[in-house]
Amino acid sequence: MVSRAPTVFTEVEYLALEAASDTKHEFIGGAIVAMAGASPAHNALAANVTAALRVLSRGRPCVTLTSDQRIHVPTTGLYTYADALVACGERRYKPGPPASLLNPTVIVEVTSDSTEDYDRGKKFVNYQSISELHDYVIVSHIEPRIDHFRRTAGGEWIVATHTELDSRVALTGLDGNFTVGDIYDGVDLTEGT
Repeated sequence: MVSRAPTVFTEVEYLALEAASDTKHEFIGGAIVAMAGASPAHNALAANVTAALRVLSRGRPCVTLTSDQRIHVPTTGLYTYADALVACGERRYKPGPPASLLNPTVIVEVTSDSTEDYDRGKKFVNYQSISELHDYVIVSHIEPRIDHFRRTAGGEWIVATHTELDSRVALTGLDGNFTVGDIYDGVDLTEGT
């Protein structure tokens, strides 16, 4: 039996595929990975996060974006999609359909069985090289739990875990907060499983 080496794609090949595709793909170290659909509970959590972020960004020079906004991390070459994000100040994009945001201020990922390790590991390592990123938030699909990673003035990342429904997640990048209960309101974590 002959084993074949995995196909490695170039950034140009990825961008051409993505421009012609009806589905979203990530580009990770030369691999093109299709993004799977999400459960109803995941989608409800992402919608609640987007609504909470929109409230916090209102009246500020910020825009709240959904999971269709591609992010590019130039230092690592990653192209990816987060579940929700906010970009403040002058936004910078790498052109090319769709345009890829280079400088998010807040990124939120809602976990799933297939993405949790990646969201907490390699994906976060990639995101850390975005100098404008202040807050990285991971919302659990298993239980009411939000892990908030915050960049300090010295550039270090510290984490706070919130599990009580009245616990406040204070986003430094938006100078505001939401509660765990805001995110899990009306969500049945078993729906669609």
